Amino acid sequence: MSTLIQPPPKTVTKKLPKVGIVSLGCPKALVDSERIITRLRAEGYQIAPDYQGADLVLVNTCGFLDSARDESLDAIGEAIEANGRVIVTGCLGAEPDVIEKAHPKVLAITGPHQYEAVMEAVHTHLTAPHNPHLDLVPEAGMRLTPRHYAYLKISEGCNNRCSFCIIPKLRGDLASRPIHHVLTEAEKLVAAGVKELLVISQDTSAYGLDIRYKPETWRGTEYETRFLDLAKGLGSLGVWTRMHYVYPYPHVDAVIPLMAEGLITPYLDIPFQHASANVLKAMKRPAKQDKVLDRIRQWRRDVPDLAIRSTFIVGFPGETEEDFETLLEFIREARIDRAGCFRYENVAHAESQALPGHVPEEVKEERWHRFMQVQADVSAARAEIQVGTVQDVIVDGPSDEAGIMVARTKADAPDVDAVVYLDSATHLRAGDIVPAAIHGADDYDLYGAPA
Repeated sequence: MSTLIQPPPKTVTKKLPKVGIVSLGCPKALVDSERIITRLRAEGYQIAPDYQGADLVLVNTCGFLDSARDESLDAIGEAIEANGRVIVTGCLGAEPDVIEKAHPKVLAITGPHQYEAVMEAVHTHLTAPHNPHLDLVPEAGMRLTPRHYAYLKISEGCNNRCSFCIIPKLRGDLASRPIHHVLTEAEKLVAAGVKELLVISQDTSAYGLDIRYKPETWRGTEYETRFLDLAKGLGSLGVWTRMHYVYPYPHVDAVIPLMAEGLITPYLDIPFQHASANVLKAMKRPAKQDKVLDRIRQWRRDVPDLAIRSTFIVGFPGETEEDFETLLEFIREARIDRAGCFRYENVAHAESQALPGHVPEEVKEERWHRFMQVQADVSAARAEIQVGTVQDVIVDGPSDEAGIMVARTKADAPDVDAVVYLDSATHLRAGDIVPAAIHGADDYDLYGAPA
Protein backbone atom coordinates (compact mmCIF):
# COMPACT_ATOMS: atom_id res chain seq x y z
CA MET A 1 0.00 0.00 0.00
CA SER A 2 1.50 3.34 -1.04
CA THR A 3 1.48 6.44 1.11
CA LEU A 4 1.58 9.94 -0.29
CA ILE A 5 4.50 11.78 1.27
CA GLN A 6 3.57 14.69 3.50
CA PRO A 7 5.42 17.91 2.69
CA PRO A 8 7.32 19.92 5.27
CA PRO A 9 4.99 22.46 6.94
CA LYS A 10 5.25 25.77 5.11
CA THR A 11 2.89 28.53 4.12
CA VAL A 12 3.13 29.21 0.38
CA THR A 13 1.08 31.00 -2.23
CA LYS A 14 -1.85 28.90 -3.36
CA LYS A 15 -1.27 29.82 -7.00
CA LEU A 16 1.95 27.79 -7.12
CA PRO A 17 1.68 24.58 -9.17
CA LYS A 18 1.47 21.55 -6.89
CA VAL A 19 3.18 18.17 -7.31
CA GLY A 20 2.30 15.10 -5.24
CA ILE A 21 5.10 12.61 -4.53
CA VAL A 22 4.73 8.89 -3.82
CA SER A 23 8.03 7.22 -2.89
CA LEU A 24 8.41 3.45 -2.77
CA GLY A 25 11.32 1.11 -2.09
CA CYS A 26 14.60 1.41 -0.21
CA PRO A 27 16.38 4.37 1.42
CA LYS A 28 18.36 4.89 -1.80
CA ALA A 29 15.08 5.58 -3.62
CA LEU A 30 14.02 7.86 -0.76
CA VAL A 31 17.16 9.94 -1.31
CA ASP A 32 16.27 10.17 -5.01
CA SER A 33 12.83 11.49 -4.01
CA GLU A 34 14.45 14.04 -1.69
CA ARG A 35 16.63 15.30 -4.54
CA ILE A 36 13.66 15.58 -6.87
CA ILE A 37 11.66 17.48 -4.23
CA THR A 38 14.61 19.80 -3.68
CA ARG A 39 14.72 20.56 -7.41
CA LEU A 40 10.96 21.09 -7.54
CA ARG A 41 10.98 23.47 -4.58
CA ALA A 42 13.98 25.34 -6.00
CA GLU A 43 11.91 26.06 -9.10
CA GLY A 44 8.92 27.22 -7.07
CA TYR A 45 6.69 24.15 -7.21
CA GLN A 46 4.66 23.30 -4.12
CA ILE A 47 4.51 19.77 -2.71
CA ALA A 48 0.89 18.62 -2.38
CA PRO A 49 -0.16 16.59 0.69
CA ASP A 50 -2.79 14.53 -1.15
CA TYR A 51 -3.87 13.41 -4.61
CA GLN A 52 -6.79 15.81 -4.81
CA GLY A 53 -4.64 18.86 -4.12
CA ALA A 54 -2.00 17.97 -6.71
CA ASP A 55 -1.86 19.24 -10.27
CA LEU A 56 0.35 16.26 -11.10
CA VAL A 57 1.58 13.17 -9.21
CA LEU A 58 5.11 11.74 -9.43
CA VAL A 59 5.49 8.06 -8.46
CA ASN A 60 9.03 6.91 -7.62
CA THR A 61 8.90 3.13 -8.09
CA CYS A 62 10.79 0.05 -6.94
CA GLY A 63 11.43 -2.89 -9.25
CA PHE A 64 13.81 -5.17 -7.37
CA LEU A 65 11.42 -8.04 -6.56
CA ASP A 66 8.30 -9.15 -8.36
CA SER A 67 6.29 -8.22 -5.27
CA ALA A 68 7.85 -4.74 -5.34
CA ARG A 69 7.02 -4.41 -9.04
CA ASP A 70 3.41 -5.32 -8.29
CA GLU A 71 3.28 -2.77 -5.47
CA SER A 72 4.68 -0.10 -7.80
CA LEU A 73 2.13 -0.88 -10.51
CA ASP A 74 -0.64 -0.74 -7.91
CA ALA A 75 0.63 2.64 -6.68
CA ILE A 76 0.67 4.00 -10.22
CA GLY A 77 -2.89 2.77 -10.74
CA GLU A 78 -4.02 4.33 -7.47
CA ALA A 79 -2.49 7.68 -8.45
CA ILE A 80 -4.09 7.58 -11.91
CA GLU A 81 -7.49 6.77 -10.44
CA ALA A 82 -7.25 9.48 -7.79
CA ASN A 83 -5.58 12.21 -9.83
CA GLY A 84 -5.29 11.25 -13.50
CA ARG A 85 -2.00 13.04 -14.23
CA VAL A 86 0.94 10.79 -13.35
CA ILE A 87 4.67 10.75 -14.13
CA VAL A 88 6.62 7.59 -13.25
CA THR A 89 10.30 7.38 -12.31
CA GLY A 90 12.57 5.01 -10.35
CA CYS A 91 13.74 1.45 -10.84
CA LEU A 92 10.62 0.12 -12.55
CA GLY A 93 10.94 3.04 -14.94
CA ALA A 94 13.81 1.13 -16.53
CA GLU A 95 11.09 -1.12 -18.00
CA PRO A 96 8.72 1.38 -19.62
CA ASP A 97 6.95 -1.31 -21.64
CA VAL A 98 5.78 -2.99 -18.41
CA ILE A 99 4.37 0.28 -17.10
CA GLU A 100 2.81 1.32 -20.40
CA LYS A 101 1.11 -2.06 -20.79
CA ALA A 102 -0.44 -1.85 -17.33
CA HIS A 103 -1.11 1.90 -17.32
CA PRO A 104 -1.17 3.45 -20.81
CA LYS A 105 -2.43 6.75 -19.38
CA VAL A 106 0.83 7.72 -17.63
CA LEU A 107 2.19 11.04 -18.92
CA ALA A 108 5.89 10.14 -18.90
CA ILE A 109 8.31 7.46 -17.68
CA THR A 110 11.94 7.91 -16.62
CA GLY A 111 14.45 5.50 -15.09
CA PRO A 112 16.22 5.62 -11.70
CA HIS A 113 18.22 8.72 -10.69
CA GLN A 114 17.40 10.47 -13.98
CA TYR A 115 16.77 13.81 -12.31
CA GLU A 116 17.03 15.94 -15.44
CA ALA A 117 14.58 13.71 -17.30
CA VAL A 118 12.15 13.90 -14.38
CA MET A 119 12.30 17.69 -14.32
CA GLU A 120 11.88 17.86 -18.10
CA ALA A 121 8.75 15.70 -17.83
CA VAL A 122 7.37 17.90 -15.04
CA HIS A 123 8.07 21.05 -17.09
CA THR A 124 6.31 19.52 -20.09
CA HIS A 125 3.12 18.68 -18.20
CA LEU A 126 3.08 21.38 -15.49
CA THR A 127 4.57 24.77 -16.27
CA ALA A 128 6.98 26.09 -13.67
CA PRO A 129 6.23 29.39 -11.90
CA HIS A 130 7.61 32.44 -13.71
CA ASN A 131 9.43 33.78 -10.65
CA PRO A 132 10.83 30.91 -8.56
CA HIS A 133 12.13 31.88 -5.12
CA LEU A 134 15.33 30.05 -4.32
CA ASP A 135 14.97 30.89 -0.63
CA LEU A 136 12.11 28.36 -0.48
CA VAL A 137 14.77 25.66 -0.31
CA PRO A 138 16.90 25.20 2.82
CA GLU A 139 20.66 24.93 2.25
CA ALA A 140 20.62 21.23 3.18
CA GLY A 141 17.85 20.51 0.65
CA MET A 142 14.37 19.06 1.18
CA ARG A 143 14.23 15.82 3.16
CA LEU A 144 11.61 13.17 3.80
CA THR A 145 13.12 11.85 7.03
CA PRO A 146 12.71 13.41 10.49
CA ARG A 147 14.91 16.41 11.18
CA HIS A 148 17.35 14.53 13.41
CA TYR A 149 18.58 11.86 10.96
CA ALA A 150 19.31 11.70 7.25
CA TYR A 151 20.40 9.22 4.61
CA LEU A 152 23.65 10.08 2.86
CA LYS A 153 23.99 8.42 -0.54
CA ILE A 154 27.63 8.07 -1.63
CA SER A 155 27.25 6.29 -4.97
CA GLU A 156 24.90 4.88 -7.56
CA GLY A 157 24.87 1.46 -9.18
CA CYS A 158 26.96 -1.64 -8.49
CA ASN A 159 29.79 -3.62 -10.10
CA ASN A 160 28.71 -6.93 -8.55
CA ARG A 161 26.68 -9.40 -10.58
CA CYS A 162 24.80 -11.40 -7.96
CA SER A 163 22.59 -13.94 -9.69
CA PHE A 164 19.43 -12.91 -7.81
CA CYS A 165 19.85 -9.15 -8.29
CA ILE A 166 19.01 -6.82 -11.17
CA ILE A 167 20.24 -3.56 -9.63
CA PRO A 168 23.09 -3.18 -12.19
CA LYS A 169 20.52 -3.60 -14.97
CA LEU A 170 18.36 -0.91 -13.38
CA ARG A 171 20.94 1.53 -12.03
CA GLY A 172 24.12 0.68 -13.94
CA ASP A 173 27.66 0.08 -12.72
CA LEU A 174 29.21 1.75 -9.68
CA ALA A 175 29.34 5.53 -9.97
CA SER A 176 30.88 7.11 -6.86
CA ARG A 177 30.22 10.69 -5.84
CA PRO A 178 33.41 12.73 -5.29
CA ILE A 179 34.29 12.59 -1.62
CA HIS A 180 34.37 16.37 -1.12
CA HIS A 181 30.79 16.56 -2.43
CA VAL A 182 29.66 13.88 0.01
CA LEU A 183 31.45 15.44 2.98
CA THR A 184 30.14 18.91 2.14
CA GLU A 185 26.59 17.56 1.97
CA ALA A 186 27.09 15.84 5.32
CA GLU A 187 28.44 19.05 6.83
CA LYS A 188 25.34 20.97 5.67
CA LEU A 189 23.04 18.30 7.08
CA VAL A 190 24.74 18.51 10.47
CA ALA A 191 24.52 22.31 10.39
CA ALA A 192 20.77 21.91 9.72
CA GLY A 193 20.30 19.85 12.89
CA VAL A 194 20.96 16.26 11.81
CA LYS A 195 22.30 14.14 14.69
CA GLU A 196 22.62 10.83 12.83
CA LEU A 197 23.95 10.12 9.33
CA LEU A 198 23.08 6.83 7.62
CA VAL A 199 25.56 6.12 4.82
CA ILE A 200 23.92 4.22 1.96
CA SER A 201 24.86 2.88 -1.47
CA GLN A 202 24.63 -0.47 -3.20
CA ASP A 203 28.17 -1.45 -2.12
CA THR A 204 29.63 0.99 0.39
CA SER A 205 32.92 -0.92 0.68
CA ALA A 206 33.60 -0.39 -3.05
CA TYR A 207 33.26 3.40 -2.76
CA GLY A 208 35.72 5.16 -5.07
CA LEU A 209 36.87 2.07 -6.98
CA ASP A 210 35.40 3.36 -10.25
CA ILE A 211 37.31 6.66 -10.04
CA ARG A 212 40.51 5.08 -8.73
CA TYR A 213 40.07 6.62 -5.27
CA LYS A 214 40.63 10.12 -6.64
CA PRO A 215 41.83 12.52 -3.92
CA GLU A 216 39.89 15.72 -3.22
CA THR A 217 40.25 18.54 -0.70
CA TRP A 218 37.71 19.22 2.05
CA ARG A 219 38.25 21.65 4.92
CA GLY A 220 41.83 22.12 3.76
CA THR A 221 42.70 18.42 4.06
CA GLU A 222 43.12 15.90 1.25
CA TYR A 223 40.84 12.86 1.35
CA GLU A 224 40.90 9.97 -1.08
CA THR A 225 37.54 8.88 -2.44
CA ARG A 226 37.51 5.61 -0.54
CA PHE A 227 35.69 3.93 2.36
CA LEU A 228 38.32 4.63 5.04
CA ASP A 229 38.78 8.32 4.23
CA LEU A 230 35.01 8.75 4.02
CA ALA A 231 34.71 7.33 7.54
CA LYS A 232 37.47 9.64 8.78
CA GLY A 233 35.81 12.69 7.29
CA LEU A 234 32.35 11.85 8.58
CA GLY A 235 33.82 10.94 11.97
CA SER A 236 35.09 14.50 12.33
CA LEU A 237 31.54 15.93 12.28
CA GLY A 238 30.68 14.75 15.80
CA VAL A 239 27.39 12.96 15.04
CA TRP A 240 26.33 9.32 14.96
CA THR A 241 27.40 7.80 11.63
CA ARG A 242 26.14 4.39 10.52
CA MET A 243 27.66 2.41 7.68
CA HIS A 244 25.09 0.47 5.66
CA TYR A 245 25.49 -2.10 2.85
CA VAL A 246 29.12 -2.86 3.68
CA TYR A 247 30.56 -5.91 1.93
CA PRO A 248 33.10 -7.67 4.17
CA TYR A 249 36.19 -6.92 2.07
CA PRO A 250 39.49 -7.01 4.02
CA HIS A 251 39.90 -3.22 3.91
CA VAL A 252 36.80 -2.88 6.11
CA ASP A 253 39.07 -3.90 9.00
CA ALA A 254 40.74 -0.48 8.82
CA VAL A 255 37.49 1.27 9.86
CA ILE A 256 37.12 -0.74 13.09
CA PRO A 257 39.69 1.40 15.00
CA LEU A 258 37.59 4.49 14.20
CA MET A 259 34.69 2.78 15.97
CA ALA A 260 36.93 1.96 18.92
CA GLU A 261 37.84 5.67 19.12
CA GLY A 262 34.18 6.69 19.04
CA LEU A 263 34.43 8.52 15.72
CA ILE A 264 32.10 6.15 13.86
CA THR A 265 29.04 4.48 15.39
CA PRO A 266 29.90 0.83 16.28
CA TYR A 267 27.45 -0.59 13.75
CA LEU A 268 27.95 -2.43 10.47
CA ASP A 269 25.19 -3.41 8.06
CA ILE A 270 26.71 -6.30 6.07
CA PRO A 271 24.44 -8.09 3.55
CA PHE A 272 25.87 -11.60 3.99
CA GLN A 273 22.78 -13.22 2.33
CA HIS A 274 23.97 -16.73 3.27
CA ALA A 275 26.80 -18.70 4.86
CA SER A 276 26.96 -21.90 2.82
CA ALA A 277 29.78 -21.89 0.24
CA ASN A 278 27.57 -23.76 -2.23
CA VAL A 279 24.74 -21.24 -2.00
CA LEU A 280 27.08 -18.24 -2.06
CA LYS A 281 28.67 -19.59 -5.22
CA ALA A 282 25.24 -19.96 -6.84
CA MET A 283 24.43 -16.41 -5.73
CA LYS A 284 27.71 -15.14 -7.25
CA ARG A 285 28.38 -13.22 -4.08
CA PRO A 286 31.60 -11.16 -3.83
CA ALA A 287 34.16 -11.42 -1.02
CA LYS A 288 35.53 -14.60 0.50
CA GLN A 289 33.47 -16.11 3.30
CA ASP A 290 35.87 -18.70 4.69
CA LYS A 291 37.50 -16.35 7.24
CA VAL A 292 34.53 -14.08 7.94
CA LEU A 293 33.84 -15.61 11.36
CA ASP A 294 37.44 -15.07 12.45
CA ARG A 295 37.28 -11.45 11.36
CA ILE A 296 33.98 -10.85 13.15
CA ARG A 297 35.47 -12.28 16.35
CA GLN A 298 38.43 -9.92 16.00
CA TRP A 299 36.13 -6.95 15.36
CA ARG A 300 34.22 -7.76 18.55
CA ARG A 301 37.46 -8.05 20.52
CA ASP A 302 38.48 -4.60 19.28
CA VAL A 303 35.00 -3.07 19.68
CA PRO A 304 33.00 -5.05 22.28
CA ASP A 305 29.80 -3.09 21.69
CA LEU A 306 29.88 -3.56 17.90
CA ALA A 307 26.45 -4.34 16.45
CA ILE A 308 26.18 -6.25 13.18
CA ARG A 309 23.01 -6.15 11.08
CA SER A 310 22.55 -8.29 8.00
CA THR A 311 20.08 -9.67 5.50
CA PHE A 312 19.72 -13.30 4.45
CA ILE A 313 17.82 -15.29 1.83
CA VAL A 314 16.41 -18.73 2.60
CA GLY A 315 15.18 -21.19 0.02
CA PHE A 316 17.61 -20.09 -2.70
CA PRO A 317 17.66 -22.49 -5.68
CA GLY A 318 19.76 -25.50 -4.78
CA GLU A 319 19.77 -24.80 -1.02
CA THR A 320 19.86 -28.13 0.83
CA GLU A 321 18.98 -28.82 4.44
CA GLU A 322 22.72 -29.01 5.14
CA ASP A 323 23.23 -25.58 3.55
CA PHE A 324 20.44 -24.17 5.68
CA GLU A 325 21.88 -25.64 8.87
CA THR A 326 25.20 -24.02 7.96
CA LEU A 327 23.40 -20.70 7.82
CA LEU A 328 21.78 -21.20 11.22
CA GLU A 329 25.11 -22.12 12.76
CA PHE A 330 26.66 -18.97 11.28
CA ILE A 331 23.94 -16.82 12.88
CA ARG A 332 24.69 -18.40 16.26
CA GLU A 333 28.48 -18.25 15.96
CA ALA A 334 28.67 -14.74 14.52
CA ARG A 335 26.02 -13.50 16.98
CA ILE A 336 24.36 -11.41 14.27
CA ASP A 337 22.61 -8.73 16.32
CA ARG A 338 19.94 -7.73 13.82
CA ALA A 339 18.85 -9.73 10.79
CA GLY A 340 16.27 -9.47 8.06
CA CYS A 341 15.32 -12.72 6.38
CA PHE A 342 13.63 -13.10 3.01
CA ARG A 343 12.17 -16.14 1.34
CA TYR A 344 13.76 -16.49 -2.09
CA GLU A 345 11.61 -14.91 -4.77
CA ASN A 346 12.18 -15.01 -8.52
CA VAL A 347 13.02 -11.61 -9.94
CA ALA A 348 12.22 -10.82 -13.56
CA HIS A 349 15.43 -10.84 -15.65
CA ALA A 350 17.58 -12.27 -12.81
CA GLU A 351 19.92 -15.18 -13.62
CA SER A 352 18.77 -17.15 -10.57
CA GLN A 353 15.45 -17.91 -12.25
CA ALA A 354 17.24 -20.40 -14.51
CA LEU A 355 19.13 -22.18 -11.73
CA PRO A 356 18.24 -25.82 -11.00
CA GLY A 357 16.82 -27.08 -7.72
CA HIS A 358 14.16 -24.50 -6.91
CA VAL A 359 12.97 -25.02 -3.35
CA PRO A 360 9.24 -25.68 -2.77
CA GLU A 361 7.32 -22.81 -1.20
CA GLU A 362 6.36 -24.84 1.87
CA VAL A 363 10.04 -25.61 2.52
CA LYS A 364 10.96 -21.93 2.17
CA GLU A 365 8.24 -21.07 4.67
CA GLU A 366 9.38 -23.68 7.17
CA ARG A 367 13.01 -22.58 6.90
CA TRP A 368 12.04 -18.93 7.28
CA HIS A 369 10.27 -19.67 10.57
CA ARG A 370 13.24 -21.68 11.85
CA PHE A 371 15.63 -18.88 10.90
CA MET A 372 13.51 -16.25 12.65
CA GLN A 373 13.38 -18.34 15.82
CA VAL A 374 17.17 -18.72 15.92
CA GLN A 375 17.60 -15.02 15.24
CA ALA A 376 15.09 -14.16 17.98
CA ASP A 377 17.08 -16.29 20.43
CA VAL A 378 20.34 -14.55 19.48
CA SER A 379 18.73 -11.12 19.69
CA ALA A 380 17.06 -11.90 23.04
CA ALA A 381 20.38 -12.98 24.52
CA ARG A 382 21.96 -9.73 23.38
CA ALA A 383 19.06 -7.69 24.74
CA GLU A 384 19.22 -9.43 28.13
CA ILE A 385 22.87 -8.44 28.48
CA GLN A 386 21.86 -4.79 28.17
CA VAL A 387 19.56 -4.93 31.20
CA GLY A 388 21.20 -3.06 34.07
CA THR A 389 23.41 -0.97 31.81
CA VAL A 390 23.26 2.68 30.83
CA GLN A 391 23.11 3.27 27.07
CA ASP A 392 23.25 6.44 25.03
CA VAL A 393 20.02 6.64 23.01
CA ILE A 394 18.66 8.97 20.35
CA VAL A 395 15.00 9.91 20.74
CA ASP A 396 12.71 9.45 17.72
CA GLY A 397 9.47 10.70 19.28
CA PRO A 398 6.40 9.61 21.26
CA SER A 399 5.10 6.03 21.06
CA ASP A 400 1.50 5.00 20.57
CA GLU A 401 1.32 4.43 24.33
CA ALA A 402 0.69 7.59 26.33
CA GLY A 403 3.67 8.83 28.30
CA ILE A 404 6.23 6.62 26.53
CA MET A 405 8.94 7.89 24.19
CA VAL A 406 10.62 5.79 21.49
CA ALA A 407 14.40 5.90 21.20
CA ARG A 408 17.24 3.85 19.72
CA THR A 409 20.68 2.77 20.90
CA LYS A 410 23.79 2.91 18.74
CA ALA A 411 23.00 -0.70 17.82
CA ASP A 412 19.78 0.24 16.04
CA ALA A 413 19.10 2.03 12.78
CA PRO A 414 15.69 3.65 12.21
CA ASP A 415 12.82 1.61 10.76
CA VAL A 416 14.75 -1.67 10.47
CA ASP A 417 16.09 -2.45 13.95
CA ALA A 418 14.92 -2.55 17.56
CA VAL A 419 13.88 0.38 19.76
CA VAL A 420 14.04 1.47 23.38
CA TYR A 421 10.77 2.39 25.10
CA LEU A 422 11.45 5.15 27.62
CA ASP A 423 9.15 5.99 30.48
CA SER A 424 9.40 9.25 32.47
CA ALA A 425 10.75 10.83 29.29
CA THR A 426 7.99 13.04 27.90
CA HIS A 427 10.20 16.08 28.48
CA LEU A 428 12.52 14.80 25.74
CA ARG A 429 12.22 15.77 22.09
CA ALA A 430 13.06 14.02 18.81
CA GLY A 431 16.79 14.23 18.20
CA ASP A 432 17.81 14.40 21.85
CA ILE A 433 20.69 12.08 22.70
CA VAL A 434 20.61 11.10 26.36
CA PRO A 435 21.85 8.31 28.65
CA ALA A 436 19.14 5.75 29.45
CA ALA A 437 19.09 3.19 32.24
CA ILE A 438 17.87 -0.12 30.77
CA HIS A 439 15.60 -2.06 33.14
CA GLY A 440 13.90 -4.59 30.85
CA ALA A 441 14.07 -6.42 27.52
CA ASP A 442 12.12 -8.75 25.24
CA ASP A 443 13.31 -10.65 22.16
CA TYR A 444 14.25 -7.45 20.34
CA ASP A 445 13.37 -4.25 22.17
CA LEU A 446 14.61 -2.64 25.38
CA TYR A 447 12.79 -0.75 28.13
CA GLY A 448 14.27 2.00 30.23
CA ALA A 449 14.18 5.56 31.53
CA PRO A 450 16.46 8.59 31.34
CA ALA A 451 19.43 8.01 33.61
